[in-house]
Amino acid sequence: MKALVTGAAGFIGSTLAERLCEDGADVVGLDSFTDYYPRVLKERNLQCVQRHARFRFVESSIQQADLESLLADRTHVFHLAAQAGVRKSWGRDFSVYTVNNIEATQTLLEACRHQPLERLVYASSSSVYGDDVALPMREDALPQPVSPYGVSKLAAEQLCYLYHVSYGVPAVSLRYFTVYGPRQRPDMGFHRFLRATLRGEPIPVFGDGEQTRDFTFVADAVAATVAAARQGVAGRVYNIGGGSRVTVNAVLALIGRVCGRPPIIQSDPAQKGDMRHTYADTSRARRDLGFAPTVSLEEGLAAEYQWLAHTL
Repeated sequence: MKALVTGAAGFIGSTLAERLCEDGADVVGLDSFTDYYPRVLKERNLQCVQRHARFRFVESSIQQADLESLLADRTHVFHLAAQAGVRKSWGRDFSVYTVNNIEATQTLLEACRHQPLERLVYASSSSVYGDDVALPMREDALPQPVSPYGVSKLAAEQLCYLYHVSYGVPAVSLRYFTVYGPRQRPDMGFHRFLRATLRGEPIPVFGDGEQTRDFTFVADAVAATVAAARQGVAGRVYNIGGGSRVTVNAVLALIGRVCGRPPIIQSDPAQKGDMRHTYADTSRARRDLGFAPTVSLEEGLAAEYQWLAHTL
């Protein structure tokens, strides 16, 4: 495999690039170091993979990159570059999401349609579903996102499909469900919860804490992503969930066990754009990709805790 990984300095992207190199792939990583969180954290994400002789890094946005050159000998593309964050996607910041999530995806797909790729894997999100979908969420449900971020991820997903139908780009989309683990972004829930507990600081909990998420450990998400590149059916969408659907309140209790001290809870109002529940039906991914998550929520939280304790 000769892979191009966009968003290679990110949480999942760097973990994926490292796994691909360990599997013997030749990997080019592309990242523009957008300022959603500090560059130094992204550079730290890259430290392990940059030790691999089969890894080369290019700093650029997708729109400014020489994609013809980067794609010339690639067999696979993993498109993980995106502007993250539900809560920041409203108002004047929405243009950042259209540029980085929609326009960048169209630019990449346009370049890919001229290449004989084996597979393009797009990292989508459970945020595309919204709140009016039956649980567990199936890929054939009508997506009705409740945040501008979710809208931008769904638009990019649809672009992947139309470039497959119109030009034969072998695109597969993965709807990740709340990925966590070492290198998790500092704005994400588990990172914030663990960091606050380690420091003895209060944890802001939005709403009543009874909202649920299907949490997915990063190594399981990466394994599914690699499997999608090898055997995913072009044109299809797959749910990637860890099978650990629990309430935020239950997570906080687990964090108390992992950290050895009870978290300090601060109740805040629910935030617009936050989905009430997510829960993935992963039967399609099990059938086509052989996907089976292997890391329990408590094991995964312990791994993230150990990583964070050494980086703070």
